[in-house]
Amino acid sequence: MILIAVFLAVAAAAPAPQESQPILILKQSQNHDTEKQVYSFSYETENGISVSESGVQKQIGDKPEEAGTVSQGKYSYPEDSVTYTITWVADENGFQATGDHLPTPPPMPEHVVKMLADLAAAGQL
Repeated sequence: MILIAVFLAVAAAAPAPQESQPILILKQSQNHDTEKQVYSFSYETENGISVSESGVQKQIGDKPEEAGTVSQGKYSYPEDSVTYTITWVADENGFQATGDHLPTPPPMPEHVVKMLADLAAAGQL
C-alpha cells in the first residue's frame, strides 16, 4: 500500500509534458554529385543555429576499398547571448575541431622543443 502511495506521489509531482513549437528553417541548400563524388549542405534556423558541410570521396590507399570521405564544415549556435562557432575537418587524420571556446593544449616547454630539434638534426627522429 505504501508503494502505491509513493508511485502516485511521484506521478503527481512529475512535470507535465510541455508542447514545444517547431524551430523553423530559414535557409537550406544541398548538393550531391555522384559523378564528381562530392556533396555539400547547409541550413540556418530561426533560433540562430547555422550548419554547413562539404565533402569529397578520396582514395587513401591503392585498393578500391581504401577510399573514404574527406569532410569539412562549420556550425554555430547561440547560448546565453554568445554565439559559439566550431570549424572542423574529418579526414585520414581523424576528426579535428577548432573553436575559440574549445580548450587547447599548453605550449611545449622550450627544453622539449630544443631536444626534438636536436634529435631531428641528428636524424634520430
